[in-house]
Amino acid sequence: MTKLSSTTPFKINIHTFGCKVNTYDSGLLQDSLKAFSFFKSPCTEIHILNTCAVTQAATLSALKSIKKIKKTNPEACVVVTGCGAQVDTDQFANLEQADLIVANSHKHQMADILKEYFEGTLNQRVLKSNIFKKMDLGEGGGEEASHSRSFLKIQDGCNSFCTFCVIPFARGKSRSLSVESIINKVIDLEKKGFKEVVITGIHIGDYQDSYKGKVYKVEDLVEEILLQTKISRIRISSLEPVELSDRLLQLYKTQKRLCPHFHMSMQSASTKILKSMKRNYTQKEVLNALDRIYQCVPNAFVGMDFIVGFPGETEDDFLDTYQSLKKAPWTRLHVFPYSQRPGTYATRLPNPVEEAVIQSRARRLRELNLLRYKEEALKQVGVIKKVLPLHKGERFIATDYWHIQLENTNTTGLQQQQQKQKQQQQQRKPLELIEVTGVNTGDNFFSTPLLGRLV
Repeated sequence: MTKLSSTTPFKINIHTFGCKVNTYDSGLLQDSLKAFSFFKSPCTEIHILNTCAVTQAATLSALKSIKKIKKTNPEACVVVTGCGAQVDTDQFANLEQADLIVANSHKHQMADILKEYFEGTLNQRVLKSNIFKKMDLGEGGGEEASHSRSFLKIQDGCNSFCTFCVIPFARGKSRSLSVESIINKVIDLEKKGFKEVVITGIHIGDYQDSYKGKVYKVEDLVEEILLQTKISRIRISSLEPVELSDRLLQLYKTQKRLCPHFHMSMQSASTKILKSMKRNYTQKEVLNALDRIYQCVPNAFVGMDFIVGFPGETEDDFLDTYQSLKKAPWTRLHVFPYSQRPGTYATRLPNPVEEAVIQSRARRLRELNLLRYKEEALKQVGVIKKVLPLHKGERFIATDYWHIQLENTNTTGLQQQQQKQKQQQQQRKPLELIEVTGVNTGDNFFSTPLLGRLV
């Protein structure tokens, strides 16, 4: 949850659910509401929920949060926005605790909408229109004052309409920010002291803009950012295997400012299931992409998304994915048990998989993930990594994405280290190098798998 500071006698809280793009959009809301002294509010608190709609569970989570907020403070004003507000509008409108529903189609008008609402001139509780007519993207989000890295949305929307995904109906058609505006934003972030920019979007492989007399795609944009800016670290978010061009891999190999970290949106390694999902690649492209990464950037951190139990997935289909992954080079999996999402074509597909079977397959793939992740974590011991502090300075992120916490050698030493990292975080300076000394065996292994010491 992002809390906004305000000069008004009430608090404005933004609750962000879901993906990096929502985090960026929350930054946009934060900027638009900073000078929120232009109206008087009868509420002591305003809560804006920037919701996710990727699963039905995400919407249910937001609904639960709304009820909790109102139970804690019945006088609070609750505003629902984001993808959930666009796709599951009726579920939020039917909840009396939700005061306003502002869909993605109207999210950019939030400040004006709130002004009208508290002036008593707004005659609608639900504001929503056709998302496919939305052309603006919003510039300037992704920043939080206490952070050393910033998200930068270069693209929004999606034209793929994968059978399991509702996001095109929540975000609209694919559209891209201009190369010039992106470069100017990176330069601005650098001037503000940010050390890392995370290039993100709903489907950044769709990025396209005309610049310098040619059509720029994502690899052209990345190269231009490297040429025209000096920001210390550039990280790229999700790509599909067919979007990983040889040219982009060469940039990873030769440009030290480009973080050796890949997040690949795979979803399956079964050609049959990929076709049913309406993905535009096969098992061959999945495995080829992983091999090419390993050959070009051998020490890269490679994370992937996989769905198990998709309608029509047989045991042989699952094993096809499982056995392929056992042999392939990668670091970590994010395993998602398939769940029906109303509004998607997949709900009409035949041969749904029983819930118990879905959970069993998810468990087996997660066990494979745990074994691989521990193997890769142990390889990091003794390696010295350059890190940035994450929010609150409680842990660190290395260039190659490994998360590290300082080992607790003694209380006094730990307090000194925490004080040092807090000061450096406030100044947005990279910490000195950290040597990885061990692997965390505690409950927070997946959030901070490595232990280290300042050197």
